[in-house]
Amino acid sequence: MKKQTANSAYSYPLLIRRLLDAALVVSPDQEIVSGELCRYSYRTLRQRIARLASGLASSGIEQGDTVAVMNWDCHRYLECFFGVPMMGAVLHTINIRFSPEQILYTINHAEDDIILVHSDFIQIINRIYDRIDHPVRLILLTDEATPPGILPDHFDGEYETLLANADTDFEFGDFDEDTVATTFYTTGTTGDPKGVFYSHRQLVLHTMGIVLGLSPLDDPVRFGKGDVYMPMTPMFHVHGWGIPYAATMLGLKQVYPGRYEPARLIRYLTEECVTFSHCVPTIMHMLLSAPEAQDADFSGLKVIIGGSALPHGLSRIAVEKGIQIFAAYGMSETCPFVTVADTRNMDYAGIGPRDLTLRSKTGKPVPLVELRVVDENMNDLPTDEKTTGEVVIRTPWLTQGYTGDAEGSDRLWQGGYLHTGDVGYIDDTGSLLITDRMKDVIKSGGEWISSLQLENIASQCEGVDEVAAIGIPDQRWGERPLLVVTRSPECARQVSAEDIRNAIRACVVSGKLPRWAVPERVEFVDAIEKTSVGKLDKKTLRAHYSGLAGNNP
Repeated sequence: MKKQTANSAYSYPLLIRRLLDAALVVSPDQEIVSGELCRYSYRTLRQRIARLASGLASSGIEQGDTVAVMNWDCHRYLECFFGVPMMGAVLHTINIRFSPEQILYTINHAEDDIILVHSDFIQIINRIYDRIDHPVRLILLTDEATPPGILPDHFDGEYETLLANADTDFEFGDFDEDTVATTFYTTGTTGDPKGVFYSHRQLVLHTMGIVLGLSPLDDPVRFGKGDVYMPMTPMFHVHGWGIPYAATMLGLKQVYPGRYEPARLIRYLTEECVTFSHCVPTIMHMLLSAPEAQDADFSGLKVIIGGSALPHGLSRIAVEKGIQIFAAYGMSETCPFVTVADTRNMDYAGIGPRDLTLRSKTGKPVPLVELRVVDENMNDLPTDEKTTGEVVIRTPWLTQGYTGDAEGSDRLWQGGYLHTGDVGYIDDTGSLLITDRMKDVIKSGGEWISSLQLENIASQCEGVDEVAAIGIPDQRWGERPLLVVTRSPECARQVSAEDIRNAIRACVVSGKLPRWAVPERVEFVDAIEKTSVGKLDKKTLRAHYSGLAGNNP
């Protein structure tokens, strides 16, 4: 067949501005709420995005330059999600929970040209400013009603003043859809943070994947028109899991809470009638443990849990509070959304083992995701719910590698699939279940023991608040499991180490766990260390407890 050409056809590059264009067509007057700072419509959002781009351009920012942000979740962050990449620049979302040295490393590595800095982080910038190894301009972000008359040292301007002096006529033109739009840094088990990056095309396709993955779900958990959205995952963490882009494209009412304080989150969830959110398990635990949660009405709230496994104990408490909680799966290198729990056959009020398992399964791939579980030779493993292997993925929105790290990028993409470092299996329905991180699997007595499975069992013991399972070195068995536990302050009876061991022994007797899974040591602590994005910090726990031995009373 003769090839047809259409020289005058418009190629329609997949650019982030298309997502905003869609919202302006369907919901131009929909509301965006930014804590106590302001409320405005999508029309105003579009005007402020144009002013931001115009102001940055007048400050010398050009296509390919990098604009970084150190801020709490608010309307200004949403404006940067669009305005910076829409002008062809790269948005660097700085992890404000990194140490000052890690923040300095990421600023230097990303070669930031301008940094938008909230006043709460001025001290950090002052501490590292003299070691930033290239020229950088600083723009102040402040929550004060009136911009300061005198700017802090090193600062060149203030955000609202920058916008006020700009115009709304900035023209966002077309450019290559493979242009880098965003970058951020993720921590590994060793070494400096690793930079990942995403193009406009990847972010647009990822947004479509979110909507296509969540919209066909049953009504109690579906994401779509009529929802009110509020993130409980920081916007610096994988673009807030990409859901602010999806919520904008759909024209939903959006609520940005500022600092992640339990009372503040609960107030906005209830007062603004939020129906859809997402977070890691530790944030949900923090929310449900707050005194303000006791009398709060969470009915109608749907929450995706990701970043770490959803423990059955936490899932049960959330359901009892009226929250439709369910798992999804992804990582920094996957943009992150790749699977979501299959809830079709679930009792939405059920808290029995079957329903909790369905909620906690990492689920089925969303459209355009190719997912495999393989052995060390990249051979597919059987779907027998027993044989586990590494999860590898292909989809058009995966990062193409680590910035400036060719060796690490080659390892990430060995064999033409992105290697997640997660261990799991695919069941006979096609659902994925992550059983552990490869680095967190406990290898004892010749058996692999899932730290996630131990945590699930312990989390359901009365009186357990939080739990982390790790492997510590053992001369005889290679490793032995150790559980780090916080007790629930509301429980009248204090849970003991033997209570937890007995629950795990019951699973050994039933054949669900090998006999080496029963921990010799259970450590009770006041708090469990967390990473910068709120996950259980098992690396730190392993380092701390690796020299310990003996038994608890």
